[in-house]
Amino acid sequence: MSWVYLLLAGGFEVAWAQSLKPTDGFTRPLPTLICFVLGVTGVYFLTLALRELPTGTGYAVFTGIGCIGAVSLGIVVHGDAVTAWRLLAIALIVAGVVAARVST
Repeated sequence: MSWVYLLLAGGFEVAWAQSLKPTDGFTRPLPTLICFVLGVTGVYFLTLALRELPTGTGYAVFTGIGCIGAVSLGIVVHGDAVTAWRLLAIALIVAGVVAARVST
C-alpha cells in the first residue's frame, strides 16, 4: 500500500507544481488556496508512504514523479521545447525511480 500512497503523493506533487503559476506570486486567493491544499495533500500521502518505505527512497521517487510530470505537462500542455537532452533527463529519472522501486 505504501507504493500506492507514494504514487498518489507524486500525482499531487505534479498538480501542485502546475498550480504555482496561477497564484501569480500568491496574490490570487483562490489559486493560492488550491496550491496550498495540493501541496499539503501531496506531503500527507508522502508521510503515509514513508511509514514503510525508507525516507530517501520515498522522497526520491516523490520528487522524481513530480519532475517527470511537470516536464511532461510542460511539453504537452504548454508547448515547451522537446529536446534530446530533456528526453534523456526524463529517461534517467524514470530509470532512477524504477531502480528505487526494484531495490526496496
